[in-house]
Amino acid sequence: MEDIELYGRVFAPYITYREIDAAIQRMAEEIRVDMEGKDPLYVVIMNGAFMFASELLSYIGTEHEVAFARYSSYQGTQSTFSLKEVMPVSAPLKGRHVVILEDLIDSGYTMQNVKALYLDEGAVEVRIAAMLTKPKALMCDIKADYVGLEIDNDFIVGHGLDYDDRGRMLRDIYKLKE
Repeated sequence: MEDIELYGRVFAPYITYREIDAAIQRMAEEIRVDMEGKDPLYVVIMNGAFMFASELLSYIGTEHEVAFARYSSYQGTQSTFSLKEVMPVSAPLKGRHVVILEDLIDSGYTMQNVKALYLDEGAVEVRIAAMLTKPKALMCDIKADYVGLEIDNDFIVGHGLDYDDRGRMLRDIYKLKE
């Protein structure tokens, strides 16, 4: 793996696809066991979680319903701490066991607000599956129920994560070089 450049900023190799895939397989098994007999609704948070969600759901492999939603709270490399609902969840939540599929939890602001929103809309329970978490960046009282990998508080791109809409399609994950 070599460094990459996006918008004049350099990103160094950080996490290989092999590491990501092993974490996703482990998570899929945990979720399959926990959701057995519950008819869960998996909500994919777009755009970043599309690769993670596709892989995770294929490893879960059971009959399940999938919906999509999109929220925005980032501009460039910084959180705005203002949640914008770009695309509401595309399925009814009332009476459902919901598993939110998210690419990254850093400040926790988005997931704290989305979880509360889904519970307000009638979900029986809301669990969060995050490909990556940044424990040192957490600023809200929220915890993922399923975590692929815990990482340092670096700005990253790849495997669905972007820097102003670039870098999402990289299979590996790269971190910003300062």
